[in-house]
Amino acid sequence: MWEEILEHRERLMRLVRRKLPNRQDAEDCVQETMLRAAVHNGLDCGRLGAFLTTVATRLCIDHHREQRRRRQLLPRAVTVECEVPEDGVCDQEFGRWLLEQARGLRGREQQVMLARARGISTAEFARIHQISVKAAEGAFTRGRARLRMACARALEGTGH
Repeated sequence: MWEEILEHRERLMRLVRRKLPNRQDAEDCVQETMLRAAVHNGLDCGRLGAFLTTVATRLCIDHHREQRRRRQLLPRAVTVECEVPEDGVCDQEFGRWLLEQARGLRGREQQVMLARARGISTAEFARIHQISVKAAEGAFTRGRARLRMACARALEGTGH
């Protein structure tokens, strides 16, 4: 099934790039779209293209809604004189936890996730390690999916 999904990647990138100006946001949207298709139970291969288009379009809409929400909240946030210290502490703690989870990944997934955490792009990672960009993107997608699963498991354990 993954091979059929990958055949739609370039088309999805063209579609999403028209809707999202930032290339990184577009890449994230396409990867999320492909991931949702890969884990969708009972997906009809004959409707795969339509499914991927719909999911990608909806993720773009969600992205624009989130950006609008942030723009609306920004003026309110500027009027607040100080940030709640607990939020910063929680963010730092979560960052440490997530980095620990990334270090628990195996092989190429771990390498690309840690490189991304240091600000190295997937394409640059591929160049440094002399692998194809697709191989690096695949490792990043798998690593990100594993980290999402770890977060979901952790949240289930806390009752959130």
